[in-house]
Amino acid sequence: MTHPRRRLVIVVRADPVICGHSGEARNLAEVALTRGFDDVRLLTWPIPALQAAGLPLKPLDRLLPYSEGITVERPDAVGDYRVPDGRYQAGLTGRLVELLAEPVPTTCLSMYIVPHASVVVDAVASARAAGYAPNVHTVVKAVGSDVTNVIRSCLREGRFGAATVLFTTFLANDEVVAVSEYTRDEIIASAEQVDAHCGTTFAEQCRRRVTVSYPPIDASAFLDPEPARVDAALARRGLERDGYILFLSRVTRAKGIYELLAAYGEMRCRSRVKLVVAGTGPELPQIQALAKEDGRVVVLTDVDDQEKALLMNGCAAYALPTKPEPDFVETFGIALAEKMLAGGGPIVTTMTGGTLEAVGDTAVIVEPGEIGGLAAAVDRVVLDMPAAERQEMEHRARARAMTFDRAAVFDALFTREALAV
Repeated sequence: MTHPRRRLVIVVRADPVICGHSGEARNLAEVALTRGFDDVRLLTWPIPALQAAGLPLKPLDRLLPYSEGITVERPDAVGDYRVPDGRYQAGLTGRLVELLAEPVPTTCLSMYIVPHASVVVDAVASARAAGYAPNVHTVVKAVGSDVTNVIRSCLREGRFGAATVLFTTFLANDEVVAVSEYTRDEIIASAEQVDAHCGTTFAEQCRRRVTVSYPPIDASAFLDPEPARVDAALARRGLERDGYILFLSRVTRAKGIYELLAAYGEMRCRSRVKLVVAGTGPELPQIQALAKEDGRVVVLTDVDDQEKALLMNGCAAYALPTKPEPDFVETFGIALAEKMLAGGGPIVTTMTGGTLEAVGDTAVIVEPGEIGGLAAAVDRVVLDMPAAERQEMEHRARARAMTFDRAAVFDALFTREALAV
């Protein structure tokens, strides 16, 4: 049997999940093919399991294909209904053990501590215990929800045993990474709370070991879209260039969607521009109901990856008034960086979490939850900002966002040690 020379396995919630980190996995996988990996695998969940979880999903018939050499594996569950939870995770772990049993130098990246880091740590331990002696290097990337949802909920509820498991699993990897400086700081702050309660030393380890790797973006998918393609895409949606404000993100409270709708009702520019809400999420039914009461609000639930850049390029302004919530804080803002690459009208956003790490000084910043300030900011962008200032802001935004291009991020993330396995 002929084996690959070098393998990369990424354990992640991959497409069709609408999540920036599924895009991260795709982008890292594509670059890996140009960096000496001849076998790249995304180890992920069966689509029925994703649907049953209620996650926002892209249209299944319009998913972009992966390059040859990238395999998406969706292992079936282990056991039946008598195993109420963990069946699919067992399938992921078992499949990874099978891959590690092969004599192939392997790098494993888990995107999310919960549950994907557990898959990798358990699989490596099982493979070694079985005597396979895998040649493996593990990297775990903590994303925003690992901290803002999972770790914080443990601390709020006093579940320090669960928090201890999270940190030991995280730190059991060869390399530990955070998606932003904000996320790194939050990890350390959470570790300090666990240490204070449990007498552990997680914070010191995190300060010493956790590095930052920003989300990798395929810049080529957003840069310089053909004007004719933009115009055609807008025409299909009944839109015109510079004729709409765009909100393109998950439709959740934490993204500030209700504040944006309220602000739009106060905007002087509403007679000139529509408000386009593009995305899906838990608040979608409520937003659709509200949109029915305002003919100037357009809700799009089927925007695919190719159309996304075109809508971003054609908008008069892009608004993401994200705000901190108990279970979510914007820890970077991948959509912000994508919009910066795509061009089009200026970005209006907030200083929530790690958003400034994405936009720097290239966006109009408002206070989170401040409806009047949001309305005034969008009015200024749409009605009062000179064309030269808009163009200058667009150019600076694009230059900044190019630092998040997937090739540069890949090369910084996968160290010489990781590539030498």
